[in-house]
Amino acid sequence: MTAERFHALHHGSAPLLLPNAWDQVTATALLDAGFLAVGTTSLGVALAAGLPDAEGLAREATLALARGLVRLPCPVSVDIEGGFSEDPAEVAALCAELADLGVAGVNLEDGRSGGTLVPVDRQERVLEAVRRAAPRLFLNARTDTCWLGVEPESTSDRLRAYAGAGADGVFVPGLSGDARIAEIVDAVDVPVNLLYRPGAGTVERLGELGVRRVSTGSLLFRASLGATVATALAVRAGAEPPLTPPSYAEAQALIPGG
Repeated sequence: MTAERFHALHHGSAPLLLPNAWDQVTATALLDAGFLAVGTTSLGVALAAGLPDAEGLAREATLALARGLVRLPCPVSVDIEGGFSEDPAEVAALCAELADLGVAGVNLEDGRSGGTLVPVDRQERVLEAVRRAAPRLFLNARTDTCWLGVEPESTSDRLRAYAGAGADGVFVPGLSGDARIAEIVDAVDVPVNLLYRPGAGTVERLGELGVRRVSTGSLLFRASLGATVATALAVRAGAEPPLTPPSYAEAQALIPGG
């Protein structure tokens, strides 16, 4: 089953590099490029649907994408922001629905719009509810202490609490510095997930520090958007596009069913 395969990928000889897609075609292209699993980016999914990120408004867009992605022959992890509800039972029901669809894992974060964090005990209740409702799902508990710069001194305590509440892994976007990364890895008994940031260390180096999963987050979405606008501007200006576009045959080969 894909959930078991996804769990196993966090315990291999090298960190799992999880690219984050925002639609069916990007996920399929990443799979065809040889990635072993695919995640979603909540920012990309929300913005592609014309919705703001991190406002809890992309529940239906997230579910719709998940229904398509589970047809891929690889594990799929879905970013569900804060669960699209403040009710633990509703978050648990969403995760159970995703698990029933065939989703292998979810990211569930404690950050909220406005730069605040959910109280630890409240997040523990949510995680416990999800664990009961979807026992096979890889539950990746994200803390935004470093990402938002709020209560960074509580990072280790939050991660231990989340692992104790049933999280299979913990995600700390924004965490940096070899010593600090190693400290966090040593603080918990579950796989640690970091966000890849250009110039902040290779996947290989993060693996040496004990990190077991590296996500690209919204990086691919931002890169795609930047390349799209830059290419259009170059065409308008009568200049060569900054990237050499593929031939028609090459482009068709990248499109499922093309």
